[in-house]
Amino acid sequence: MGGYARARGVVKILLEQEDVNPNQTDTKYGRTPLLRATKKGHEGVVKMLLERDDVSPDQADTEYGQTPLSWAAENGHEGVVKLLLEREDVSPDLADAEYGATPLSWAAGEGHEGVVKILLERGDVNPNQADTKCGRPPLSWAAERGHAGVVEMLLECNHVRTATPDTQNETPLSLALSNGHHRVARILQERDNVNSEAS
Repeated sequence: MGGYARARGVVKILLEQEDVNPNQTDTKYGRTPLLRATKKGHEGVVKMLLERDDVSPDQADTEYGQTPLSWAAENGHEGVVKLLLEREDVSPDLADAEYGATPLSWAAGEGHEGVVKILLERGDVNPNQADTKCGRPPLSWAAERGHAGVVEMLLECNHVRTATPDTQNETPLSLALSNGHHRVARILQERDNVNSEAS
């Protein structure tokens, strides 16, 4: 039996005890068992925890104020993201406290196309929601880091704004150009050309 399988067995035994609080946080980072499991991508443990009605799926840590969904999105754990979104009490657009970034912003900035696709399929995720630290929407983060696939996905949303500047007056196009991401810049320019011809 491998280490992960043993750990899952221990979690199962613990969750069967009535006096075990599944939302108990650690003292250093304020992370719950669910948050730790989502961050590491341990789908089996996440599934077990989410089966409990008393688990708080949106409980953020105290270090960055990130929810389990935010950590799963940032780390590209598609299976965990899907499990979390099956719970009706998960807020898919909840921003963290440190940067004010949504799960979509984290996934877009890290180039996790699968997670971006899952989140964009939801009607309650705002693809234009900017973080509070830099004032950048997901498109700007993807453009700055050269994630062409994510940029194309975001542009498929008809209502995504392509020219919104951040707090430094940088647009997705200027961020792509200044970081040498010419393919992303071309994609953005083509979209702007289509929009200008349509107007």
